[in-house]
Amino acid sequence: MSKYIINGKKPLRGSIKIHGAKNAVLPVLAASVVSGRESLIHNCPELSDVTESLEILRVLGCRVKMDSGTVTVDSGNLITNEVPGELMLKMRSSVIFLGALIARCKSGRVTLPGGCEIGPRPIDLHLKALRDMGIEIEDSGGIISCDARNMKSAHVHLEFPSVGATENVMLAATGARGITKITNAAKEPEIVDLQKYLNAAGFRVSGAGTDTVYIEGATAGKSAEHTIIPDRIEAATYASAILMTGGKAELCDVCPEHMQAFLSALKDCGAGIEIKNRNVLVEYKSRLKSVKHIRTQPYPGFPTDMQSVFMSLMTLSDGTSVITENIFKDRFRHVDGLVRMGADIVTDGNVAIIRGKKELFGASVSAGDLRGGAALTIAALAAEGKSTVDNLCYIDRGYERFEENLGLLGADIQRM
Repeated sequence: MSKYIINGKKPLRGSIKIHGAKNAVLPVLAASVVSGRESLIHNCPELSDVTESLEILRVLGCRVKMDSGTVTVDSGNLITNEVPGELMLKMRSSVIFLGALIARCKSGRVTLPGGCEIGPRPIDLHLKALRDMGIEIEDSGGIISCDARNMKSAHVHLEFPSVGATENVMLAATGARGITKITNAAKEPEIVDLQKYLNAAGFRVSGAGTDTVYIEGATAGKSAEHTIIPDRIEAATYASAILMTGGKAELCDVCPEHMQAFLSALKDCGAGIEIKNRNVLVEYKSRLKSVKHIRTQPYPGFPTDMQSVFMSLMTLSDGTSVITENIFKDRFRHVDGLVRMGADIVTDGNVAIIRGKKELFGASVSAGDLRGGAALTIAALAAEGKSTVDNLCYIDRGYERFEENLGLLGADIQRM
């Protein structure tokens, strides 16, 4: 099993280009099934989750090629409407293929998805929304079979602004006659990116980025070209690493408007943040101040995916910080590893209290999920002495060549 060996206390300096967003590319790859034509998708990160999505496309009968960050998908000749269980179990986002298959084949068959263990993430919202569109669903023993021959446009109201449920309805609705309206839709930038791809592919979608999305179905698909947005979570991770190590570096090719909640929190802590168009200069000026209270919320609130790395940052702040995790029930799996490094953190349910220390110390820790693994890695970069971080399979799901990029900034990190 791979692991990082890290010698800490090396300030990160230089510049780094941010890759395409994991949470945007996966639904766009699933959406490439809908058009039945060729899609050219640029700025695709090289991640294990992307590799698994491409394998799903191949199993479905698509011709797929990836070259230097550009993926070409020809979905003209599907051979099945079923995603094998072993592929579904490898990532949570695999469930988005259900909406795409419904639109294209008027049926679909998947198993319950896998992914990081960060608490219950039921797909009840997805299935209820699809049933509202007249889709017959049989859920038996973890196998979900959908019959969409009587699918119709509908007003779908989501009880919670779920990103995945919003995406699944958007995809399924492209195959329903009439206009489907989603209210209380997720507003994340990745939803806007999916809308841009679908419109480029010949469909008519509007409202993404607001709480009401409209999809006009039964339009013909066409060949499309699309560029994936930069990864705001990756950018937040590198920003936290720069500040934890007392460094100064520039994040290149980012969308600062997608990171307002996070950047605002960094400024409140005393970090030097300078925005220059699509670049963000991050500078450690003095010991960061603690934050009174961070609460994770749906976009545009503070993202749950940024909570872990921000908590790492607060372990070295001056004062006491409180973080409340409102999205997932088991997203403090990184806390034990941080405590092993000397952090002072107490958790009570979904609340973590972090009392800042002046120093962390090297230790052997293990990633329990994607973002928690990143949080432990950047803490090790700031710790005195040598650390090891194992279970890198989680980190590989969401960060392209993480150790190489950190090494270019001056980190002493090796993959073994």
